[in-house]
Amino acid sequence: MTSKYSKWHHPYKPAKEYDKKVAYFSMEFGIHQALKIYSGGLGFLAGSHMRSGFELKQNMIGIGMLWKYGYYDQARNDDQTLRIDFVEKAYNFLEDTGIEVEVQLHDNPNVKVRAYILKPEIFGTVPIYLLSTDVEGNDYLSKTITNHLYDANEMTRVSQSIVLGIGGAKVVEALGGAEVYHLNEGHALPAFYYLRDKGVTKEQMVFTTHTPEKAGNEERDARHLNRCGFFGKYLSDKELAKESVNGGSINYTVSALRMAKNSNAVSKLHAKVANEMWKDYKGVSKIIPITNAQNQNFWQDETIRKAWEKKNAKTYIKRKLELKSELFRTVVNQTEKMFDPNVLTFVWARRFAGYKRAELLLHDLERFEKLISNAKYPVQIIWAGKPYPYDYYAIDIFNHLVHYTKHKPNLAVLIGYEIDLSRKLKCGSDVWLNTPRITREASGTSGMTAAMNGSVNVSINDGWIPEFQKNGKNCFVLPELDHNMPVWEQDKTDADNLYDLLENVVIPMYYDNPEKWQEVVFKGIDDVVPEFTSARMAHEYYKEL
Repeated sequence: MTSKYSKWHHPYKPAKEYDKKVAYFSMEFGIHQALKIYSGGLGFLAGSHMRSGFELKQNMIGIGMLWKYGYYDQARNDDQTLRIDFVEKAYNFLEDTGIEVEVQLHDNPNVKVRAYILKPEIFGTVPIYLLSTDVEGNDYLSKTITNHLYDANEMTRVSQSIVLGIGGAKVVEALGGAEVYHLNEGHALPAFYYLRDKGVTKEQMVFTTHTPEKAGNEERDARHLNRCGFFGKYLSDKELAKESVNGGSINYTVSALRMAKNSNAVSKLHAKVANEMWKDYKGVSKIIPITNAQNQNFWQDETIRKAWEKKNAKTYIKRKLELKSELFRTVVNQTEKMFDPNVLTFVWARRFAGYKRAELLLHDLERFEKLISNAKYPVQIIWAGKPYPYDYYAIDIFNHLVHYTKHKPNLAVLIGYEIDLSRKLKCGSDVWLNTPRITREASGTSGMTAAMNGSVNVSINDGWIPEFQKNGKNCFVLPELDHNMPVWEQDKTDADNLYDLLENVVIPMYYDNPEKWQEVVFKGIDDVVPEFTSARMAHEYYKEL
C-alpha cells in the first residue's frame, strides 16, 4: 500500500547533537489526558520523553499501540467501590498513515497491522506511530489484539508483544529505517529478534529496564513463544536452546540485555539492584543508570514556576491556595466532602500495587485516628490510583480505603487517576506520600512532578529519592530499613517511623513554622529542576545510551 509517509516527518531540522535516527518502542505513552493509551508511570515517563525529544529537536520517533479501550475507565459501584469499565475510544486527531504491514501470529501468517500517526503539532511530541490490528480483512480474534493494554489473556499478551515488536519494526522499515532501536521495557522484545535477522547489528540496539519486580520481567515458555511467531521465524530446537534460560523459558529482560549493546536502569539505586538481579546470566550488557525524569513545561504550574524563580513566597502561597481549591472541587464532586484549602493536605497517588502500600497509614488504627482528629494540627488525606483491572489484591486495598474513609470528613479516595487528576493532585497537595517497600520501587517519578509544584515529598529512601533528598531541607525521608527483614516487620517499622515523622516534624513545621516550611518547598523545586526534568534525561539517552 502506497503512503505519503515513506520517511520520518519532523516539523524541524534535527539538532546536530541529536541527529541520529532513533525509534523508541513502548507499550504505553502518557501524552495527554485525551489519549488514553497508558496505565501509569511507564507511560508518563515515555510521554515526557517524547515531549522533551520534540523540545530538543531530536531525530526520534515513538512506536506504540492504539488501544481501542485504553487501559480501563475507573468508575464506582453503588457502594462507591471500584468498578472497571471498558469504553471504546475514537481519536479523530490521529491520522491514518496508509502504512500497513503483516505479522505472523500463531497459525495466521497474515495479520494486518495499521499505523496511525500522532503528529508533533497535536500535543508537542516527536512523531508517534500507533499500531492497530482493528483492520478490515483481519479475523475477529486478530482485531481484538489491540483492544486492551496489558490484556489478561496470556495468548493476547504474547500477540501484543509481536505486534508492537515485529509490526513496529516493519513500520520503521516502511519509514526508511532507524540507526538505533530503543526498547522501553521488554514488551517489544520480538523487534530485536526480527531486526537481528534483518542484519541490524547489536550496536544499533539499546534497552531500558524499569522494574525490580519479578512480575514486571515477563518470562514465558520458549516452545510456546516459538509456535506463536515470537521470533519472526521458526527456530530449531538448537536455536531455541541458545535463547532459553531457567529450564526452557524466554525471559524478556535477559534476552533484551543480551541483544542490546547498551542497557540502562531508571535510577542509580535501580542500576545496582538490576545489575545484581541479572549478574548470573551470561552475555548480558552492563546496566548503566539514567534516572527517570518528567517534562517540566507539561507538569509544572506556570504561576508556581514564576513565584519560585523570584522566590516570592506570597505569590506562591496565594497560588497554592487556588490550586488546592481547584483540587477540592474534584473532591467534593466525587465524595461530597468539603475540604479546606488552609488545612495541610497529604496525597498518596500512584499505580495501585501491593508493594507500594497505599494502606500503610492505616497500619496502627489507634494512632492514625489520633493523627486525623487532632484539632490543633488538622490534616486532610487523599488517595488515588488505578489497580491493574485483574489484580484483586490491589483492588481489595482500594475498596478497603473506600469503606474506611466513607464517613470521615477529612479523608477521600478519588477515581479517574489519569493525567488531568494526577496534575491536580500534584499541584493541590502540600505533601506527597511515597511508601513502597524499600528496593521495590525502580524510580517513582510522581514525586518529581509533585516537587516541581511545591508538594513536599515524605518518602521511603528508594528509587530516585536517594539522588534528590536532603532530609529536612528539601523533603522528609523515613529511616532506611534492611530490605531482608520479614515483610510484616518492615511494614510495622515503616508505619511507626511514618507516624513519628508526621506527628513530630512535618505537621508541626507546617503550622508552627511556615517560613521554614516555605524554605523546604522552594529547596525541593531548586533540587528537582533541572536535574529531574526530562530535558536532562532525553539528552543523556543520546549521550550515554
